[in-house]
Amino acid sequence: MIRIDAHHHVWQISRNDYGWLTPDMPIHRDYTLDDLRPLLGEVTGTVLIQAAPTEAETAFLLDVARGSDGLVKGVVGWTDLQAPDAPDAIARLAQDGLLKGLRPMLQDIADTDWILRADVQPALRAMTAAELRFDALIQPRHLPAMLQLCAAHPDLPVVIDHAAKPEREPAAFDRWAEDIARVAKETPVLCKLSGLPTQLGLNWQMNAMRPYVDHLLSCFGADRLMWGSDWPVVEMAGGYVRWRVVAERLLFHLPMTERAKVLGGTAMRFYGLT
Repeated sequence: MIRIDAHHHVWQISRNDYGWLTPDMPIHRDYTLDDLRPLLGEVTGTVLIQAAPTEAETAFLLDVARGSDGLVKGVVGWTDLQAPDAPDAIARLAQDGLLKGLRPMLQDIADTDWILRADVQPALRAMTAAELRFDALIQPRHLPAMLQLCAAHPDLPVVIDHAAKPEREPAAFDRWAEDIARVAKETPVLCKLSGLPTQLGLNWQMNAMRPYVDHLLSCFGADRLMWGSDWPVVEMAGGYVRWRVVAERLLFHLPMTERAKVLGGTAMRFYGLT
């Protein structure tokens, strides 16, 4: 079974472009692949995801990937999709075979429908032309916009990060469950089984995680679901190893072929990893 971590980060605090990463957070320090490697277990490849909205971040991640001895098999970077020259920037970035996708930090943008703005559409068309993937860093409020995004760009491969960050309250769970089920039914969007430990809090239990995992499996199936650690953020919610082990337990009832897809195969196919 090929094991892929479809979503993790590294960062370098001295670059000063991680606006969300404040000094009061326990993960406010540098994290490198050397910190990650002892935690991987049977994971043999990863997808490295941007954590700062700058092109310096994209260049940094590509350098990390090139020096990873094959561990990092793909990078999801950032460029300003709203910039007038975004299509040219996207075509330039896509020349690097390690760049597999781009991720605007939609959760941090006040306008829930920002991705539908007219001045963003040329960049999305350029991503499609360059065969790049779109990582949707969203919250439940963005799920209706995903329907419109996919209708406008049917050939743009899209994956929802962190299952759209569902909230814990029962009423919020019901709304999220309904909305993400509709997205799964009406679009070809994929979803990452990632970020859920952070949403559930430091002392989360496996039984509390089970309804989210079961619902995502029922909506997306193994062909459209991929596991990711969201490391180092997951270190604030039980840690990498705990999340990896619990996720495998929650998937254990699946046939081996289906489990293999969620734990690696889906990410390999979606991101075009080798």
